[in-house]
Amino acid sequence: MALKLINTDTLHNNRLAWIDYTRGIAIILVVYRHVFEGISRTGTPTADVSYLEHANILFYSFRMPLFFILSGLFVGRSLSKRTVEKLVATKFNILLYPYFLWSVLQVTLQLALSNYVNADRSLADYGYILFFPRHIDQFWYLYALFNVSVLYIFTRQKLKLHIWQQLVLGAAMYLLSGYFSQQQIDLGFVSDILHYYLFFALGDLVSGRVLDQANFKYYASWKTCLLLLPFFVAGQVYFLQTNLTHNNNMYVETWQPVLFALIAVTGCAFMCILSFLLQRYGTLKVLRVVGYHSLYIYVSHVLVASAVRMVLMKVLGITSVPLLLALGLAAAIIIPMIIYNIAMQCGAWWLYSLERPAGRKEKLLVQNG
Repeated sequence: MALKLINTDTLHNNRLAWIDYTRGIAIILVVYRHVFEGISRTGTPTADVSYLEHANILFYSFRMPLFFILSGLFVGRSLSKRTVEKLVATKFNILLYPYFLWSVLQVTLQLALSNYVNADRSLADYGYILFFPRHIDQFWYLYALFNVSVLYIFTRQKLKLHIWQQLVLGAAMYLLSGYFSQQQIDLGFVSDILHYYLFFALGDLVSGRVLDQANFKYYASWKTCLLLLPFFVAGQVYFLQTNLTHNNNMYVETWQPVLFALIAVTGCAFMCILSFLLQRYGTLKVLRVVGYHSLYIYVSHVLVASAVRMVLMKVLGITSVPLLLALGLAAAIIIPMIIYNIAMQCGAWWLYSLERPAGRKEKLLVQNG
């Protein structure tokens, strides 16, 4: 039987197509940042392509909060179908397990290939996996999402915190995170919990309305899109110009946390509205396929991007930043999807989860829950 290189099952699930569209947009923005920064670390001049760096800064203003909001959308639905214990076990299987597995794999490969990659690794990095995940490139997100999800589930179900109490708690944690950042106090994985809990709670807050199909007509509206557009553009322009002025890509997020939260939420809302419009017209379906594979792209795209970059630069002698970025971006999205689908068909499902693969409908439910 021939191997199926790309799984397009999500195209048969029309009800929440906008979720896959949104995830597709978000993961492409994530990959863009990591591919571009990988090129920059090689010492390749990027002064002549400053617009690519500006795009990199802009994307940072909302892409990670978007992932947490999307996850928060489904926490209530998930708890209605599973006990707390079963849901936490599911989160462990699909988030924490691949975090540890792929972090160890990436650090090990970077140590073994230290003469060829631009990552400076040592044995101490294995300890960072547990306590300081930000030191392990992109993987911190999986650890943060697991910790935030479990903490939110506990406070929601065991402490019976109402959604408004969750928002107050999240806001306090978010402001505390900003204070620690300003004081340059690194709390490791705790910092990410403090920073993103609010966005997860916001997802839970709006879930009832956003997931109600009766409201889809309002979201998949050009009027709504045009109403949000000036706020989105103003936020992005301010974010870019302020960070450039202070020569610090983290300036707004660190020193103006309230304004950053508003810019991030506006950006997230605009991306969701665009996704509803894409769902309405059924166009750019490739984004849905990418979104369906977003988690699997996330865990391996840095490894793939590094390998492709080495071949392009050291074997083929390519030095054009736009060309390196375009080829690296395409490869870092497509190749991880192919690797995942081949692994699933060859019985190597354990590379991505401790849960054995379910049928198509069940897998889609797990992704949305």
